[in-house]
Formats: sequence, structure tokens, C-alpha cells
Amino acid sequence: MISLAHAQTAAPAATPGLADFLPLIIIFILFWFMLIRPQMKRTKEQKKMLAELAKGDEVITASGQVGKIAKIGDQYVSLEIADGVVVHVQKQSVQTLLPKGTIKGL
Repeated sequence: MISLAHAQTAAPAATPGLADFLPLIIIFILFWFMLIRPQMKRTKEQKKMLAELAKGDEVITASGQVGKIAKIGDQYVSLEIADGVVVHVQKQSVQTLLPKGTIKGL
């Protein structure tokens, strides 16, 4: 009696094709459009806002301080947070530019 298991030949190994990598490509494309691209857009808008800051603008810092810009340097901003109270913060910590007159309404 001849065993069929010995008579069978091994199937040739399949070479990886585009169809094997398609799920990885789709995941990367989704990752790009849902995470990386929006973050790059926010970073670009933040840099533009920091470049356009001017004396007298009302801002909120990352720590939550609300104030009016009294002086702007290359790296630091002087904020007037109350009458006669000026604090110095890093320019990068300015998070939001407020509409004029917002501080009076607080």
C-alpha cells in the first residue's frame, strides 16, 4: 500500500503581492488623514497666530492666565493680568487670542 502523503508535493510558496500589503496601506492613509494632517494644520495656525501677536491683544495662556499684551519680545511676552500687575511668559505658552474687550466682560 502506497501512502498518499508521501506522494504529494509541497505547494510553491506564495510571493507577497500588493493585496497582502493593502490593509497596511489603508491603515496608514487613515492614520494620515485622521491624525497627522489635522495636527499639522493646528500647528501651522498656532505659529501664524503667534507671529501676528501685537501689543494690546487680549490672550489666554496655556496655564489659564488671561491678560493683555503689554510688551512682545522674540521669546517672551509681558502680560498685564491686572492694573499694574505684569507677568512675563514664554511666547509659546500663548494659546488663544481673544476678541477685543473680552477682559472687561469677565
